[in-house]
Amino acid sequence: MKPEACLVLTTFPDTRTARRILDQLLTERLAACVQRLPVRSSFHWKGKLTRAAEVLAVIKTRRALYPAVAARLRSLHPYETPEIILLPIAAGAAGYLGWIDAETRPAAKS
Repeated sequence: MKPEACLVLTTFPDTRTARRILDQLLTERLAACVQRLPVRSSFHWKGKLTRAAEVLAVIKTRRALYPAVAARLRSLHPYETPEIILLPIAAGAAGYLGWIDAETRPAAKS
């Protein structure tokens, strides 16, 4: 059975915070690749309509790592209730999906 690749979405208040936390996920090999995009978010928070500039992160990982990714995001995230959403990848280029699998394995010790 092939490992299942997935995407994890989250948002951050700024680029510096996003970079710091996403670099940690990469260093720990919880993610093979991350992408950051500036977004404008509108949402209800504590009874008020809120609008904010945020950084959306798209994290490529393996489904089996989702609990660890979510736990790490919660431990590092500045938001009281961070967005942490898993999206399965139904299909993709075999080589790319294999790369995600390989890059989220512990590095070989030399």
